[in-house]
Amino acid sequence: MATDDSSGVTRHYAGPIAGHPGQDQLLTGRAAFTEAYAFIPRTTMRDIVTSALPFWNGTRLWILARPMSGFAETFSHYIMEVAPGGGSDRPEPEDGAEGVLFVTEGQLALTIGDTDHVLAPGGYAYLPPGCAWKVNNTSDLATRFHWIRKLYIPVPGLDEPDPFVSSDLEVAPVSMPGVDGRWSTTRFVSPEDMRHDMHVNIVTLLPGAVIPFAETHVMEHGLYVLEGKGVYRLNQDWVEVEAGDYMWLRAFCPQACYAGGPEPFRYLLYKDVNRHAALGGPWARR
Repeated sequence: MATDDSSGVTRHYAGPIAGHPGQDQLLTGRAAFTEAYAFIPRTTMRDIVTSALPFWNGTRLWILARPMSGFAETFSHYIMEVAPGGGSDRPEPEDGAEGVLFVTEGQLALTIGDTDHVLAPGGYAYLPPGCAWKVNNTSDLATRFHWIRKLYIPVPGLDEPDPFVSSDLEVAPVSMPGVDGRWSTTRFVSPEDMRHDMHVNIVTLLPGAVIPFAETHVMEHGLYVLEGKGVYRLNQDWVEVEAGDYMWLRAFCPQACYAGGPEPFRYLLYKDVNRHAALGGPWARR
């Protein structure tokens, strides 16, 4: 899906291929699952690997990450596809879960409490734990959006975050220091807001730009490539990636990348932030 932001730049948001490959297709692919990372290429996101959810009508989804031994620990990541007239009045079943929605295709009617919103491609919503919300596709075409979920870690003395709605097309990217805008981050939440225990941002690297060192840190990552292509370092491997691919990186997995191709390399990035390393007791993750 292509759309223009406030500066006139056209944004493209990739999505699953869906459908079903023919019997004449080779089985060899780029998919990989290791002790440090998982790589799920867009070519594997077909009809046969979709799921369904209770209390969601006219909806199927691709589950890209979920908490399990040896895989994602802090979050789940879905790509939702909602047919016209579909949606849910009971979307989130788990107490204490927070979520982020990011629309890539179509139009999503979102109600938070008593307030109605319409999210177009690039639309972003943060939904804190205990928030009453529902979504429906009131348009004539299918809607696709990312849904990232996490169990919120409360901190005594800090309020829980407020819900909000924003858009990739409205938030100005912040350049990394010393790179003249070639590597930037679209931040929907201030890094200084300690109420938030996860960030879902968009990272942009212009053609030829790099992450110039092997980042090795405590944050767990989920990365979905929205646009462009590049070469990404995952642990000790360099992997070619393109729009529609997904990567999971466990904490301390080394990462770096080179952006290639004629258009910006952009990805939706999840990371857990702003909390102590849990040792047990009330701070331990549920």
